[in-house]
Amino acid sequence: MNSSEPVSGAIFPTAYFPNVAYLAEMIKHNTVYIEICETYPKQTIRNRCTILSANGLLNLTVPVIKVNGNHTKTSDIQISGNEPWQPNHYRALVSAYKSSPYYDYYIHHFEKIFTNKFESLIDLNTEILSTIFRILKLKISVRYTSDFVKETQNGVDFRQSFNAKNIGNPDFYKPYNQVFSNKFPFQPNLSFPDLLFNEGPNALMYLQKNM
Repeated sequence: MNSSEPVSGAIFPTAYFPNVAYLAEMIKHNTVYIEICETYPKQTIRNRCTILSANGLLNLTVPVIKVNGNHTKTSDIQISGNEPWQPNHYRALVSAYKSSPYYDYYIHHFEKIFTNKFESLIDLNTEILSTIFRILKLKISVRYTSDFVKETQNGVDFRQSFNAKNIGNPDFYKPYNQVFSNKFPFQPNLSFPDLLFNEGPNALMYLQKNM
């Protein structure tokens, strides 16, 4: 793909356990592009997600290495092996959702993500997205950019959207029952595991009808 040629489909950032808004937009398209030739921006959904724990919102962040400093492309971002992020994130998910109605049905789908070794962030996020597609039985063609895309033909550009810091306005999301709803008001637009463990087979319908 030439960077001077606009893509014909929607373009998304890569995401670590994408949130509800991300997936609700993605399922509207038969073909999507993932931008991996951008200069990697820090503190975004590319390497972090948000879940609801017993103590409130919890950000899970994958430690990364910028091999070329601040000029590193997203495609070149490596995962740091100096931190035990996989067991830590897995324990956080278990602690947060083990009492959810669909935990036992779906937790095994994520075990590979937390046991396999991933060298690059893109490899990790690709495995996560593939896992989500299998769970939801989605058939979406995912293409990765080979050059930085300057523009899209249809203007559907989500590369600056879905920021992890902007959880979302509750008014735009139909509430569903969350594990700690007795302690906290509905927390909108969390990462996919929150929706899946709480809504189970209704997760896809929620994405289709409530956005």
